[in-house]
Amino acid sequence: MNISSIIVKVKPENYDAVWLNLQECEFCDVHFGEKEKGVIIITIEGETVEEEIEKLNKIEQMPMIISADMHMSYCEEELDKLRENIDMNSTIKELNTDKKAEEINYGGNLKGKY
Repeated sequence: MNISSIIVKVKPENYDAVWLNLQECEFCDVHFGEKEKGVIIITIEGETVEEEIEKLNKIEQMPMIISADMHMSYCEEELDKLRENIDMNSTIKELNTDKKAEEINYGGNLKGKY
């Protein structure tokens, strides 16, 4: 299963109508928006990337939408592969230390730390 967030841009005067259209459509979930900026955040799901792209294309074609851009994507299969390489005992041990937050060395990525 793939899940992606989409940033939808609209004119502020069309915001309410687009929000309702997105709420009523069956292929996305509406989560957040800022009317003054004309931005709505939605998510789409699909079994494949192709299915997600189809849904994105449908959203782009909806009335009054200026743009709809995929922002972030999550794939369960990728996460499952990453989980296979995680040593949970080591991770738990690391989390249960008495170290202060400023003593923890974090470089933005834990992959390959051990």
